[in-house]
Amino acid sequence: MPTFDEVLEEVGGFGLYQKLTFFLVCLPSAVFSYLYVGFVFLAVTPDHWCKSPGVTELRDKCNWSLEQQKNYTLPVGQSSSSSYSQCERYDLDWNSSSGSCDNPLLIIQNGSRDLPLTTCQDGWVFENGSSSSIVTEFELVCADAWKVDLTQACLNLGFMLGSILMGYAADIYSLCRFGRKLSFLFATFVTSVLGLGASFLPNYTWFLIFRTLQGLFSKGSWLCTYVFITELVGLQYRRTVGILYQVCYSTGMMLLSAVAYLIPDWRNLQLATSIPSFLFLTYYWLIPESPRWMLSQKKNTEAMTVIQKMAKMNGKSLSKKIETVEECSEDLDSPSFVDLVRTPQIRKHTLILMFNWFASALVYQGLVMRLGTMGGNIYLDFFISGAVEIPAAILILLSIERIGRRLPFAAGGLLSGSSCLIAAFIPEHISWLATAIAFVGKLGITISFEMVVFVNAELYPTFIRNLGVSVCSSLCDVGGIAAPFIVYRLAGIWMGLPLVVLGVIGLIAGGLVLLLPETKGLTLPDTIEDVENIRQQKKKIPKTSYQQVVLYSADVKDPASVKLVVEA
Repeated sequence: MPTFDEVLEEVGGFGLYQKLTFFLVCLPSAVFSYLYVGFVFLAVTPDHWCKSPGVTELRDKCNWSLEQQKNYTLPVGQSSSSSYSQCERYDLDWNSSSGSCDNPLLIIQNGSRDLPLTTCQDGWVFENGSSSSIVTEFELVCADAWKVDLTQACLNLGFMLGSILMGYAADIYSLCRFGRKLSFLFATFVTSVLGLGASFLPNYTWFLIFRTLQGLFSKGSWLCTYVFITELVGLQYRRTVGILYQVCYSTGMMLLSAVAYLIPDWRNLQLATSIPSFLFLTYYWLIPESPRWMLSQKKNTEAMTVIQKMAKMNGKSLSKKIETVEECSEDLDSPSFVDLVRTPQIRKHTLILMFNWFASALVYQGLVMRLGTMGGNIYLDFFISGAVEIPAAILILLSIERIGRRLPFAAGGLLSGSSCLIAAFIPEHISWLATAIAFVGKLGITISFEMVVFVNAELYPTFIRNLGVSVCSSLCDVGGIAAPFIVYRLAGIWMGLPLVVLGVIGLIAGGLVLLLPETKGLTLPDTIEDVENIRQQKKKIPKTSYQQVVLYSADVKDPASVKLVVEA
């Protein structure tokens, strides 16, 4: 009885049927970019200063320009980001002051600017023409600026909770009992409703709750489509399809910059990016259930129906001898976390991979979030940030089977780290050069993020491979939680400080990768002994034989690991 992979080869490993389906499932990946990094546009922080009683009336009376108003009525700033204070004002009611229009402070204090200061107890004034964001609407500045960080951190917290509550065991349950398609539809529906509801929330607290819930459910939508498409194509196309799926995410980033430019108001932007997700519910009729999953559930008749449709559209014909297909069932062991640190080599692999998952998410999200603090053209910068990820995918496809895994993996971390450090110390008057170098760092960390997927799965023996990748990839969520606090808070001290931190972490991550063994051309380890002696392993995988193994993969933008079956 032939296996499903043998049947795929006969009906076309990546024919017209799979290509059309792949196009459809790539659309949710593109839309997912808004949820993961669209926070840059949601939380735009424009120039702002304290609202002072009577200043507006005095400005109208004296016919001041905006710059004159700031110079005459605002205290000098203490940070390098602004020449005047954004969080303090003079403790003065300008309605009752006796100052003149020429320079009221000089008259009030007889030439001294040593007036008592107070906080912005009457609110803030945001720069005219600035777009509406959660920062301007909920006044998340000064003492409440940390709440901006918390918003993105809660999204990643949702990813982490999803990994715990809907993680490995839950993924097996939902994906195996209800199937790829229904799981995708459920996750998409919940995430879309939450995104739509977030457009009408009255306050910051509710926005924070909805943001966390979106993180909790959204990973299921991406997970199911990723698993589905990798199960629908032939063995030799799975790695390529997985990387191209990530390119769709990058394309979504590029399109998002245009959408945000056309729709600057955050509520309207939230609506514009949430409503299209409801269209994915039509996939109930447009895409099939995974035939591989149906075979695992003993639904052979339904699986053969999909296979026959696939063969017909691909212009192929099934052999008469193929009446049914067998699918190997997975033998699930119950390994413990102790197995990940019990022996020297596995312990080293675990610690290095955990740090790289953490570093990749931290540096990746950090470089994206930094775009919101640079003061340049955020839309153009965001577009370029997404565009540099496409060469990263191409470099991976060209290198992993030619020069191996370890060198591209290490090079990505080292390139990102060194680029961040160089960009941090470039003078402000040539900030364009710092931005360009930071984009090179984005290219490097994207390579590193995608490479950790392959290397992680190849460095554990079969019986703990599932647990190993699940545990290591969970550090990705920790990096995502830490990123906004590092970027936004440290930028208030010195604009280059976040880059210094990201650069050091990137260099450490890249350097640690060099301590890992090269796995190109080696059989996947089955036992702990295989891992301990992996550097001495020289045996290549026979071209005509296939060993079925369980691997994990993950989108470089999604902290959730994804379980799928492939042949190595």
